[in-house]
Amino acid sequence: MPSTPEQLLATWLERQLTAEPWRWLEARLAPGPAASDKDVFITLGLIPRRLGRADLALGEADLAAANEARPGWTPKGWSVDGAARVLTLLRTAARRNDFPELFQRLCRTADVAEAIALYRGLPLYPQAERLEPQAAEGVRSSMGPVFEAVAHNNPYPRDHFGEHRWNHMILKALFVGSALAPVQGLDERANPELAQMLRDYAHERRAAGRPISPELWRCIGPFAEGEALDDLAQTLASADPQERAAAALALCASPAPQARRLLDRVPDLARRIETGALTWRSLEAMA
Repeated sequence: MPSTPEQLLATWLERQLTAEPWRWLEARLAPGPAASDKDVFITLGLIPRRLGRADLALGEADLAAANEARPGWTPKGWSVDGAARVLTLLRTAARRNDFPELFQRLCRTADVAEAIALYRGLPLYPQAERLEPQAAEGVRSSMGPVFEAVAHNNPYPRDHFGEHRWNHMILKALFVGSALAPVQGLDERANPELAQMLRDYAHERRAAGRPISPELWRCIGPFAEGEALDDLAQTLASADPQERAAAALALCASPAPQARRLLDRVPDLARRIETGALTWRSLEAMA
């Protein structure tokens, strides 16, 4: 039987921490009456000082167990204090019916490091649907690391954001220079409205003489017909190898017959796509 996220976090922390900090955390999270807001705030604030901020040491087996416990959960890159903060919230949520309201209060007063930890835990908390308004606040953040705590390597937006919220998250990622590759569900949540929004954004960038992220075309390709193919043809003629490769990948996803004719202009790229040598993942490595 798979372990729960709470069990995994406790196992990883106990394995990595020395005896004294682990006993302190266990005492703070011991079963009993529901902790008050004050107690939760104090515990979260003391965690970095008592446990440290080292990287959470995880192997491939740990990451596989995380994905089994909650599909899409990717704790790679987490810290000890971040993991302990999420564990604190999981233990607290099990004893309180007002967890969504508590989560909102915590996020509103959190510093950057604490906010990152709290938002990374979104896919693990109960009452997930009721957390969506605060998750939306996270993607509206002007702080890149906080935005990416929600948008990157996190299945929560894929599973719970409506189309409007999702589309604006993707557009904002491009606007602030954040990568799209770590966004879970990028291909499955692509939609015609998003494709049009991104085309409009690309036109604005071109008109201003500004660069366009090659990743943008990934969300346009499946809906590329008519004038969208003209955009891709222009990108295919770029002097930038990464832009040309992105245009070719997007054309491969297009349902339009004209897309194949455009691909015939770049037989080397078409061949690399057919053999699997060129993918969106390999394109990311070219950056």
